[in-house]
Amino acid sequence: MDLDVEAELRAVERSVSSWDVEGRPAHVGTLSRSYATTMEDAWDAVSNAERIARWFLPVAGDLHLGGRYQLEGNAGGVITACRRLSHFALTWEFGGDVSWVEVRLADDGGGGVRLTLAHTSIHSPHWDEFGPGAAGVGWELGLMGLAAHLERPDEAQIDEAAFVASPEGVALMGGSSEAWGRAAIAAGTGPFGRSGGGAAYRRLLHRRSLLA
Repeated sequence: MDLDVEAELRAVERSVSSWDVEGRPAHVGTLSRSYATTMEDAWDAVSNAERIARWFLPVAGDLHLGGRYQLEGNAGGVITACRRLSHFALTWEFGGDVSWVEVRLADDGGGGVRLTLAHTSIHSPHWDEFGPGAAGVGWELGLMGLAAHLERPDEAQIDEAAFVASPEGVALMGGSSEAWGRAAIAAGTGPFGRSGGGAAYRRLLHRRSLLA
């Protein structure tokens, strides 16, 4: 795969913050990326089930406010907010845990669209070990897939399993996890061990047999 890994890493802005959710400590990983497209096209790409399946995962359910959705082999939940061409929010229910995702679209000031995604999760031992990269790297892969889809909407979806095992995929995920570690340290929520979160996340990938 012909991929400029450094350009992909630079395309994403990352931040980490912490606050309380219903009296429990929680962490928010926020990432944003600009796309050279129209607001209508970007909104359709992130809200139309047929298009979501072409850059992320197949999704079933009622993709309207109050409806339940289910991603194939992954999370499900309820759509808790939705304003066309602006934002949507949903619960992210997976493995017995519940977290919250919010996506916003805005003019990026340069003729394109800026997408910002915030994922809020309750503090847990998983956070202590892996930090924000455990979710952040996966979302970055999704936003990279969205970029490819918006640029070439008629082409087939990237084969994620093949990509994460490729040299470019390994380099991208390693660079992303280190960047998330730096963001956590800057926010005062890291480091995670001696690695800032990056090495810990790579161990997680090894456990899931995503890396050789």
